[in-house]
Amino acid sequence: MTAITPVPGGYAGVHADIVSLLEAARQAAARSVNALMTATYWEIGRRIVEFEQGGQERAAYGEALIERLSADLSTRFGRGFSRQNLWQMRLFYAAWSTAWVPSPSSAPARTRRIPQTPSGESVSARKLQTVSGTSPDLQAIAQAFPLPWSAYVRLLSVKSPQARAFYETEALRGGWSVRQLDRQIGSQFYERTALSVNKAAMLTKGAVAEPADALTPEQAIKDPFVLEFLNLKDEYSESDLEDALVQHLADFLLELGDDFAFVGRQRRLRIDDSWFRVDLLFFHRRLKCLLVIDLKVGKFSYADAGQMHLYLNYAREHWMKPGENPPVGLIMCAEKGAAEARYALEGLPNKVLAAEYQTMLPDEALLAQELDRTRRELEARQHRRTAPD
Repeated sequence: MTAITPVPGGYAGVHADIVSLLEAARQAAARSVNALMTATYWEIGRRIVEFEQGGQERAAYGEALIERLSADLSTRFGRGFSRQNLWQMRLFYAAWSTAWVPSPSSAPARTRRIPQTPSGESVSARKLQTVSGTSPDLQAIAQAFPLPWSAYVRLLSVKSPQARAFYETEALRGGWSVRQLDRQIGSQFYERTALSVNKAAMLTKGAVAEPADALTPEQAIKDPFVLEFLNLKDEYSESDLEDALVQHLADFLLELGDDFAFVGRQRRLRIDDSWFRVDLLFFHRRLKCLLVIDLKVGKFSYADAGQMHLYLNYAREHWMKPGENPPVGLIMCAEKGAAEARYALEGLPNKVLAAEYQTMLPDEALLAQELDRTRRELEARQHRRTAPD
């Protein structure tokens, strides 16, 4: 019988090694998908711009082209090709048009980086020498764009070319995550650094990441842009408790009668460069309106009300069909011992309609009571499952 040699560190060592391996693999997968996606979108933007150059009235011509492409590509490939996304691809190519330049040379593809100048020129002023052809080498193009697509989308919102180049340079130099880049842009790091006497100290301080900046491999893979690019569904919650509460809430509303028609769950919506997620979306047949439901596991705050009105404005503009009444919002808070439900009716055009909504919609106290009962039942079930025998 062959003796089994003990593994150094025992099970804990093997487990840690496998966890590290899987995390590294997921990170590599996320980087690979992001690089290919960014290269593809840059190439799409290039083709849109070059096709537009053949039009006589470029602005109107480009608008019509984007409109038609959005409809046709969405039919063929699904999500990810809205008018806004295609315009961003076009803007991406326009802003980084010199990042990749094909050459008729027959030499093998290689990357040549142009060092950053003291004036802070963009590090994306790089050129790749590749074999020219009808089919672009996406892997070669991807080498010119080391940041993820989400980062370039965020950079596009920076209007000043100098500021944009600065943030791109610092993101590459400091290995910033997209969250860290977003935080630095939001805090006007470029302007603060420019006004600072000790710029070196500012740059050193800015390179330090905060705990909230960290991005797990799972979060990187579930980035909305990646999900769109791979045409994957985005139906996930932040916790098992929230997921169970959302599912029960959907079932409970459907059991109240045939007034509620289920439309969607974890519905993504994009406003400017920010992504949001609506937990549940229903259609009320008698009221002829959408019901937007947002679940909060914590305590209700006025920020939740503001976010709901943001959702309702978006739903009114993008999801409401002709002949329908304005959408109504329902905020469900499931904090322990303080469950509550609130309807957002302030956006309705008149008081009569608001009164009709309140008459036909479920009572807020009933919804809060059901939510609290369900939460306690779920927590008790989880406690029984984890309690020692």
